[in-house]
Amino acid sequence: MTDVDLLELARSVASSARPGEQIEAYAVRSRDVDVNAFEGEVESLATAEIEGVGVRVIVDHRQGYAWAGSLAPEVVAETLEDARDNAAFGTPDEFSALVAPDEFANIEAVPLDLWRDELLRVPTADKVALAIELEAATKAIDPRIRKLRSASYGDAAAESAVANSRGVEVATRRTVCSCSAYAMAEDGTDTQTGGGFSMGRAFGDLDLEEAARDAVERAVRLLGARQPASRRMPVVLDPHVTRALLSLIGSALSAEAVQKGRSLFVGREGEEVAAPGITLVDDPTIADSFGAATHDAEGVPTRHLELIGAGRLEAFLHSAYTARRGATVTTGSAVRGGFKSPPGVGARSLHLVPGDRTPEQIMASVPEALFVQSVSGLHSGTNPVSGDFSVGAEGLMVRGGEFAEPVREVTIASTLQRMLHDIVHVGSDLEWLPGGAAGMTLLIADMSVAGQ
Repeated sequence: MTDVDLLELARSVASSARPGEQIEAYAVRSRDVDVNAFEGEVESLATAEIEGVGVRVIVDHRQGYAWAGSLAPEVVAETLEDARDNAAFGTPDEFSALVAPDEFANIEAVPLDLWRDELLRVPTADKVALAIELEAATKAIDPRIRKLRSASYGDAAAESAVANSRGVEVATRRTVCSCSAYAMAEDGTDTQTGGGFSMGRAFGDLDLEEAARDAVERAVRLLGARQPASRRMPVVLDPHVTRALLSLIGSALSAEAVQKGRSLFVGREGEEVAAPGITLVDDPTIADSFGAATHDAEGVPTRHLELIGAGRLEAFLHSAYTARRGATVTTGSAVRGGFKSPPGVGARSLHLVPGDRTPEQIMASVPEALFVQSVSGLHSGTNPVSGDFSVGAEGLMVRGGEFAEPVREVTIASTLQRMLHDIVHVGSDLEWLPGGAAGMTLLIADMSVAGQ
């Protein structure tokens, strides 16, 4: 890894703009460790050091992009020239332009401390030991846990900088680490699986016992699962399932999807799209969120954004491009998957405003319900335009506020539009999970449950 100052490099590239030309440089450096343990031994150990730069050039509303997996001066210079060449072949787009500071002059970045130096000082041997210990701890909880599908540890320390020729200059950095267990419970011929994890920004934040307990509980309580009878009934979503559902809704609230006609929310701004008590927020300024960031991928300050307020559709997620195309302002919602592509639009810290009921109180609020612990086929079973929703599920029946028999081979179905309107209770158990959305327990009044 080089010790190049990322912001200085990005600034140098951006300052190379010729008359009539706009240039943006996005430089990245990251260090990643991944460990997998199996049967008390290291199954795999991977360490990666990645650095690179992506350069965007806009001339006469034509955009060109090029990237390189190196920060060497001569490589960066070649990348800039490649981006210039690509711009010459780009299709003119009247909305193509880089963001300027005056477009967000009234927004101040919220200071966030997302970096932990101590993570970089943890020996690799300690990370390996944690994965092996997690496997042993998970097996020790219950004799029905015969083996684990996986026990792993991972971390990342990422630094980035973006600068453009219109005056935007921002550097950010963050660390994150996690451990996870995927347990297999056996009882006779029946085998069920369940996963648990713990996340943090520093090695000491991880709770190995919590990850182990969660994995075991989720696997063991499904033993003996059978296919239930088909019917319509209330459905309680586990926080992990709620997180996945919110990710789908967040994608549909991207202005990019809306402008392309690929969203169920097209033309619905200002309308009632959810139950009156539902407020959906994207707020990357919350430090506890693992999608937290002071600035977006274009260098625009992030902010608290209410997408759905008291059931009404209030806003979409915007980058500089979609904002210009929609005659509005950026919401600081530009995201990138890395330096190999220009920015898109997406949520970072999407969550429902929590209610005041615990999971136990929510389950006790209905005589009978299906508790959905996990789903399958989420993306193939959801139409982002029509909102049709039909996915495989497994979980447990709930009666009298308590878990009853476990069920599997179930299909739950509705539409996203109806599900939003049918939300009865949002749990108080907000949990920040991997990805761009948080989870909590959710009660949906009515869904089709298809079994035998």
